[in-house]
Amino acid sequence: MTRVDGFPFELEAHGDAPLSLEVDGGVLRLGAGALTDVFASADGSDPRLGSPRLVARVGGDFLLSALVGATFASTYDAGGLLVWLDDRNWAKLALEQSPAGEPTIVSVVTRGVSDDCNSWPAESPAWLRVARLGPAYAFHVSTDGSTWSLVRHFALAAAGDPLVGFVAQAPTGEACTATFESISFAPERLADLRSGV
Repeated sequence: MTRVDGFPFELEAHGDAPLSLEVDGGVLRLGAGALTDVFASADGSDPRLGSPRLVARVGGDFLLSALVGATFASTYDAGGLLVWLDDRNWAKLALEQSPAGEPTIVSVVTRGVSDDCNSWPAESPAWLRVARLGPAYAFHVSTDGSTWSLVRHFALAAAGDPLVGFVAQAPTGEACTATFESISFAPERLADLRSGV
């Protein structure tokens, strides 16, 4: 079990064992080993579910945000926030290295297969946030941690309370370390979906 300042639950490790794991007060560093990913391609190939993730079961509405960065060495290296119901129903919001070599806001919503969306290039680190609103979820990003832009509003096929937390991946490379700072969790409902406040 792992605890980090700003997140009130004990985090459990899922997926492959982390290549590294370090907690320094409110800073979490999570290392992913070679060829690790969480993705279920629409081409029908076998899902890849090995990315190391630290998650906790969370009930009710909530807001989880963090300043997320990563050691971008290879294409698709990323750190992100994760909502996980089961192996076929989950979603992630990540800061990911694009094929053009730019850190990019990427969201993936998986209902059997993954619906993958690249939104826009971003500075690293970037503020990421996931909100639960009853049966639905919302992903937002920010450049300053106070003004938020909506990336995605979606539902997941499976019912129940999700596992929520942090993920690192290195789908094409040898390793990636994701860093999560200024982590904040609030057991409250997002007031305005579009403005993010």
